This record gives sequence, structure tokens and C-alpha cells, in this order.
Amino acid sequence: MDVSDGDLVRLARTGDAAAFRLLVERHLPLARARASRLCSDPSDVDEIVQESFLQALVALDRLRDPDRFAGWLCGIVLNVHRGMQRRPPVTLLAEWPERFHPVSQDGLPSPDDLDRSEALRQAVSELPAGQRRAVAMFYYADLPAAQIAESPGAAKSSLHKARRRLREHITAHRPDLIPAVSRRTPMTTVRIAHAEPRPGMLKAGTFRADRVLVVLADDAGGRALPIWLPAMDGYSIRVLLDRPAGSAVMAPVPEELASRLLRAAGATVTAVDIDELGPEVTAARIELDTPRGPRQVMGRLADGLALAAAAGAPVRVADPVMDRLAVQVHGDDLLGPFLQREPTAAAYAVPRRQPRNLAFTNGLDGWQLHGNFLREASGSHWQDYSCTAEGQSAILRSAVPKPYGIAHLSQEIRAGHYHGRTVVFRGELRAENVADQARLYLRVQTEQPVRAIHDHHSATIAGSHDWASHEVTAPVPDGAIFVQFGVSLNGRGLVELRNARLTRRHQA
Repeated sequence: MDVSDGDLVRLARTGDAAAFRLLVERHLPLARARASRLCSDPSDVDEIVQESFLQALVALDRLRDPDRFAGWLCGIVLNVHRGMQRRPPVTLLAEWPERFHPVSQDGLPSPDDLDRSEALRQAVSELPAGQRRAVAMFYYADLPAAQIAESPGAAKSSLHKARRRLREHITAHRPDLIPAVSRRTPMTTVRIAHAEPRPGMLKAGTFRADRVLVVLADDAGGRALPIWLPAMDGYSIRVLLDRPAGSAVMAPVPEELASRLLRAAGATVTAVDIDELGPEVTAARIELDTPRGPRQVMGRLADGLALAAAAGAPVRVADPVMDRLAVQVHGDDLLGPFLQREPTAAAYAVPRRQPRNLAFTNGLDGWQLHGNFLREASGSHWQDYSCTAEGQSAILRSAVPKPYGIAHLSQEIRAGHYHGRTVVFRGELRAENVADQARLYLRVQTEQPVRAIHDHHSATIAGSHDWASHEVTAPVPDGAIFVQFGVSLNGRGLVELRNARLTRRHQA
């Protein structure tokens, strides 16, 4: 069933994690297209997209018209792009569940936790004033019974009456919460073991160190989780890890100052939890102990890790994330297993008006190898696909028996030269041992609040060694920004392209 954006937003507001995940999956191409147009450096696109969805989650209740989520998201992408250099480290979530709801004590609260917490707060607000005060002081402020009434007996009586009223209210208005079963995500406690600068993408023929490899160690389970951060995001963690233990000298990073300011205000960071909100969207929940009780702050992954390093607070990672990305290690070498992982070198050129090197006479100059396998944060799948130019053809192949995600070998050009036309991409293809799907594809990206236009044709069937001609067409509307064309491979196998041509014709 095709659920509208408005319905998904309304469900997400009630704490439905699946609804927000669907919004992320549906509008990820739109957000990436918008960010790609704004960014002069393609390496900033992923960061802007992740930050935009995180801000959208935080501000979802402020969206006046849920059916206009796509346009609203584009505005957030623009604001994130403008504010990248002056972005605050974290965003306060004042309405996150407080200690009265015990499920929020360990791990990132699930949508069910948020729903139950809101129902309980509503029930508490309808208690008589004396009982409401007793509940707030005992459950929220952690005061002993002797301090919330004239005597411990009177306090226990008020709390007993309050609990009975709460039970009656919940039974009458939200029977689905009886019994309230905890569904929180199990978490694994880790420590920040390393923050190592590593080379990143290929620029002007040489590698540059534009990434930081952060390794989180699960000492109890003998595992290590690698996380690759942009150099600027990883800088603070590097500095804080290099600081001598017990040093009174203030580290020259903003998270150190933030930690000291919190302590001066009587607040401390008690834990940082890491979990995923949707595809390619990771968040950190920073738990605080304040004079007014526990509070939580949502921030980016890098911000949460840096603040944990500055405050000496424990870091916890959701078990599903650890199970999928962590690697079993032996001995004390937690860094070595990941030093050989590097993103595939790619020459990211500014999109042009015309394609080039379609005969592959200059190797793969002008072509890019990309795909979601390169956006996998742990770096464990960056080498799952490779590409080469041999003679006058290009070969895209898997490098492991079970590669992650999908790979594209493509060019991207500006669409303005093709507005009002139909674009045709032709090529001869052959494939070998393809386990899932190989395609010749053409994609037109627009900035309108709709999904990018996709039009794909499949390549030759698995196991064929014969060349076969294929073509794919797509209209280019006036609002189009980019035209992307090439071949893709999903899963094991090899696909080869030659005699590629991109032409245009008038609309019929």
C-alpha cells in the first residue's frame, strides 16, 4: 500500500520508528540531489544529508503541513549547508522521556518507549495536585518519601493513591499499554580505543588525509567497531585521546569547554548512546545528570563521541549495529585490522554539460565508481566492488563472494542542456556470473518535492558471454538538475560496457 508522506509524518510523530525510516528511504535520493547541487565538494554531501534527517526528526512536530514533508526537508538541507561552519554541536530535546519512565534509563528509547512515556505524562497531569506533587518529587526528583510529605506514611499513602489512579487512567484510555513491556534496544558498552587519521578520496592524483578512523572496543566481547569520520569531525576525538591521563590542561577543542561548562552548571554527562534512525542516519543520545533531574540531548555521532571523550563518560552502541558492523579481534591490536580499508579512489569532477570519454580511450577518466557500499560507515565493504578499463570497454565487478549493497560506474552531467528533450543512453553489454542484477541505467534528478526519476533496463542475463545492445530513455523536465548514466551491479558477478553513447531527441 502506498502511504502518503503526511500519514508517515503523523505516524512518526507518535513514535513509529518504521514510519520515519520509510520517510528516510523515500526521500534519500531527493536530499542527496539537493545537497549535491549546493555543495562544491562532493565529500560534504553525505554529512549534509545525515544532519538534515537528524534535524527533521528533532523538529518533526513543528512541520505545519505533514503532506509537504519533501519541500520542508529541502529547506532543512539548504539551512544545514549554510550553517555547516557554525553548526552547534548538539540539539536539545526538551521533551525526551524523563526518569519517571524507567525504560529510558538504558539505551536509546524506542518509539514505543516514547509513546508510553507521553501517555504516562498525560495521566500524571490529571492527578489531584497533592498526588501529582508526590509523583513528581518521588519519581522525577528522586527525593525520599520523608521529604515529600509530613511523614513517610503520608507520602506512601499519596503515592499509593496516585499509582491506583494512574493504573485506572491507563486502563481506560490506553489499554494497549497494559502491561507495559519494555522493548528498548539492548546496548553494548564500548570504549573509544583509537582515532587515527587516514587517507581519503583521490584528489589531483594524490591521496589526502581527510578521514579519521575511530575504533570502538567491546572489551567484554572481544570485538572492535570501526567508524570513519570526516577529518574535521574526528579532530576533537584525536586531540582528546592524545591528552595525558589526569591532565589539568584544557584541550583546544570545543567539547572540552562544553564539558567544563556543564560541570560548572552542576550537570554531568553520564552516558552516550549510539543507534540508527534510518538508512545512513546515525544519532547519538547524550544523557545528562542535571540539578533538575536527568535530561537527554540528541546530536551527531561525532559530537556524541567527542563529548564522551571529553567528559570520560561511557559509550554504548545498539546491539544490532554492533552485530552487523563489529569485527572479532584477537589480542591487543584493535587498529591493525582496519588500516588497509580505504575508500575506492574516485576522481570527483564538477558535473559538466556534455559526457566525455565514452570510448574509454583514456581509461576511466570522467567516470565514477560509487554506490551505497562506499557509504557503509565501518569501511568493511569499501573494497567489495572494483572497476577497470580494458581496451575500449569498462568492467565493473564484485571482489568478494557476497558483496554489500550495489555499485554504479557512471557519469553525471548538468541537465540544463537537455531540458525539454528525451535522453537516450545506449551501450553494448555482457555479463558473467551475475547473481542478482546488472543494469544499463539512466537517471534524471530533479529538485522538486518528488522522488528522482528512475528508468532502468536490465543487462544481459547471468552467465552470458555474448555482447548485446541495450538502451534506456528518460524525459528531462525543465526542473531537472543532473542526468546520471552508466551501469550498475547488485551482488556477485561482472558486467562489461562498450560503445556507450548518450544522445538526445525532441519530445514526440
